[in-house]
Amino acid sequence: MKKQTMIIIYIVLMLIGANAGLLASEPAAQGQDPLVIPDEAIRLRILANSDSDKDQELKRKIRDEVNKEITLWVQELTSIDDARAEIKNRLDEIEVIVEEVLKRENSMQDYKVEFGNVDFPTKLYGKFLYPAGQYEAILITLGEGNGANWWCVLFPPLCFLDFSNGEAVDASEAELETEEEPVEEVKEKEEPEVKFFIVEFFTSLFS
Repeated sequence: MKKQTMIIIYIVLMLIGANAGLLASEPAAQGQDPLVIPDEAIRLRILANSDSDKDQELKRKIRDEVNKEITLWVQELTSIDDARAEIKNRLDEIEVIVEEVLKRENSMQDYKVEFGNVDFPTKLYGKFLYPAGQYEAILITLGEGNGANWWCVLFPPLCFLDFSNGEAVDASEAELETEEEPVEEVKEKEEPEVKFFIVEFFTSLFS
């Protein structure tokens, strides 16, 4: 009987330690959640001339050069007003970057660089829905601007996330998808099985 009591105490301590470990790990898990675009943000959107491989590759090369430069401008800024002023004052530098890439790639495409409220389509990125609307952004249009676009958030700097990889969806469909919580359903199914196992184990000890 004494041996059974020691076993029970040991199991209870293990369960308490496991629960404490789960609670301690919650902040870390939250820190790994995808970042949500703040209400006050400045985006970068680039429209390719077409969906041809050549035009899409050209778009990506311009993206890399522009993003690399603007990241240096805003990385130390904490105010969206300062970021907005910095970008407005240096739009001509962005035009130079675009022109240099086009020349380097022997492209004769026209281009346009604008800053203001830009139309964005609805996007679903992971479980986060980004509704269609007008958002403050730099818009770079290459040629006819009929190709697939690329966009990210310049300020606060989130351009390590390629939001254009999100799936364009109907807003109502996206809301339905984001409401599904399969993880919670699994937990509800597993919990009774765990409790039953513990009760059965204790019963077998006393029997």
